[in-house]
Amino acid sequence: MIFKEVIRPPLWLLAFIYFMFLSLVVAIWAALDNRSALIAWILATVALIAIARSAQSEIEVTEKELRIGRAHIELKYLSKVEHIDTQQMRLLRTRDADPAAYLAITFWISTGVKITLQDERDPTPYWLVSCKNAKELTSTLYKLL
Repeated sequence: MIFKEVIRPPLWLLAFIYFMFLSLVVAIWAALDNRSALIAWILATVALIAIARSAQSEIEVTEKELRIGRAHIELKYLSKVEHIDTQQMRLLRTRDADPAAYLAITFWISTGVKITLQDERDPTPYWLVSCKNAKELTSTLYKLL
């Protein structure tokens, strides 16, 4: 493993989701009884844990492969790697986005990496990846290309 970054949802986002769940629990408690509210609270807590785990992704670079979540590609199919700042990322996520591109983006990370591919069999022109350590990922991939 040459590079690894785990992207987790921020605490403020999980707190907001839990607040919304708890407002639903209070509504259930007001309409029904204590036991129903307790069951709803337990389900809300389990749902929050499931959301936190499903929103987590990993970026891994090995000697031969780039993995982002469940997607993976061999490094020999990468042609260009660009560090994307906040302004460029905002445009690439919206107005300048290519519908055929692979997007591994999160709204809470404003920087990233654009990885251009060179595989004739793959219609995907590039991967756009949200990354906290975008400069480190870019330099790591440049060294391996």
